[in-house]
Amino acid sequence: MPRPSEVTLLLQRVNQGETGSEGELFELVYGELRRVAAQLMHGERSGHTLQATALVHEVWIRLLGPGESKEWEGQKHFLCVAARAMRNLLVDHARARSTKKRGGDLKRLAVDEMLAIYEDDGLDLLALSEALEKLAEVDPQLSRLVELRFFGGLEHTQVAEVLEISLRSAERGWFTARAFLRGVLGDEFE
Repeated sequence: MPRPSEVTLLLQRVNQGETGSEGELFELVYGELRRVAAQLMHGERSGHTLQATALVHEVWIRLLGPGESKEWEGQKHFLCVAARAMRNLLVDHARARSTKKRGGDLKRLAVDEMLAIYEDDGLDLLALSEALEKLAEVDPQLSRLVELRFFGGLEHTQVAEVLEISLRSAERGWFTARAFLRGVLGDEFE
């Protein structure tokens, strides 16, 4: 991940509408976003790098596309919003896939193939999203922690930094959140 000060500086330039700043930001964070997307697609067969790329580009459009708010507080805020965007994107595609199964005639997107991995692993993204909403009612920080770890692909140290908690608190929070989610979802959430 690039240095926080570089990302924060570019985000400030984006906020100010400086020409070319979005392109510079994309070049700076693309590798990290691509790594996260690839991690989300860990079980995908080789040769399908475009799917991770498509995920990154769709998330980018959701974050900085035309008509999108560009009020970034810094790298931590950007990472939280990116993790939420990945979650929302995956859930939206899971809903579309579910609609198709019920007779809808939606066009299949490359990202949908990634959802098959989660289904093959027995993980229902819609159920996970609902469980995260329940967790947020009990403990919003634990819900954000799961988003950052699962959808954002961040390690415990990165989550601790973003949430401004200790590493040990992040690890305990992950353990607690997983236990809660297993209680709601069964053993499908590992």
